[in-house]
Amino acid sequence: MDLEKSPAERPAVPAEGCLTVAIRLPVRIVVLVLVVPVRMLWDALVVGGRFLRDTLLRPVGRVLQWLAWAVFVWPWVTLWRYAVVPVGKALAWLGYVSLVVPAVWMYETVLTPVGHAIAWVARGVGAGFAWVYARVLTPVGRAVAWLLRGLGIGFGAVALGVYRVVAWLVRHLIVVPALWLYEWILAPVGRAIAWAARGLGWLVRMIFTGIGAALYWTLRVLLVLPALTLWRWVLVPVGRVLAVVAREVGDALGHAWRVAGHLSLAVGRFLGRLFRWIFVEPVRWVYRSVLTPVGHLVRDTVLRPAAEAARGVGRVTRQALAAARESARQTRADIRRMLFGTPREPERVPLAKDRREPGAAGTRTLGSSTTALTKD
Repeated sequence: MDLEKSPAERPAVPAEGCLTVAIRLPVRIVVLVLVVPVRMLWDALVVGGRFLRDTLLRPVGRVLQWLAWAVFVWPWVTLWRYAVVPVGKALAWLGYVSLVVPAVWMYETVLTPVGHAIAWVARGVGAGFAWVYARVLTPVGRAVAWLLRGLGIGFGAVALGVYRVVAWLVRHLIVVPALWLYEWILAPVGRAIAWAARGLGWLVRMIFTGIGAALYWTLRVLLVLPALTLWRWVLVPVGRVLAVVAREVGDALGHAWRVAGHLSLAVGRFLGRLFRWIFVEPVRWVYRSVLTPVGHLVRDTVLRPAAEAARGVGRVTRQALAAARESARQTRADIRRMLFGTPREPERVPLAKDRREPGAAGTRTLGSSTTALTKD
């Protein structure tokens, strides 16, 4: 169908180089030869693992799970349910009765009244202190403050005169000489030192700039350009070739793994059919053609008559045992009569209907002459 399409309708296929085409076929052949045994071994291990899991590991795991539950979980659950929980409830009730109830009673009966009394006393003491503060301490404090303000006016005038004298002395003896020293000596010297430091810094910077440029061009010529040439003309082409080889090897591995899977499936089906033809079908034929008729024959000729005979023997045995029990019962009854005599039969108490209705001979019928009018 692809051959009948026009060039515009065909899907675009990326162009491949001759190196890719030359590498692909031998790589796929070699990889297929190497991968097929591995894939068959892997499929055999998978089938064996699944069979082992379904027939051995899963039942053993369930048994171990049940044993672990019975040994580790069930005793603790039983202990928790029937020992810890009842004991905890009993201890909680005992703690409530012995601690909570007395504590609540103590709080309601003792601590609350005592607390109310302490609060009332504290309020009274606070009211007393407030009265002392308002009536005694406040007037005394105001009087002391007025006295101190009066004394402080005289001391303030003397202190202001002393301050002005000290300030004039400090200004003319320390500040003015310090300003003259800074403006005419320290500032010019500092500017000269700063200009010399800037010149020295420029000189050092130019020296290190020249050394850095020389090292840069030396390293570029000796290391960078050869490394760039090696990368561009050697490593990049070799890397591209290795990338093509690696991609083809990966594609070949995937293709070989899928082909090996189909081959392994075919081999597995062939071995399964061979096993069925060699072992399963003969065993099935022997079971259907030989063992089943022989089993039916044995069942019909031996087992069923033997079962019937066994049931007959059982029936006869039960009848013999019943007869023996009845004989033993009669023998015990005879011995009891010989030793103790025949027991007296209890008198029969007439029923209510017997007392209420006459017997068969005394019933009233139309043909009898039991009444005065029909009596002969």
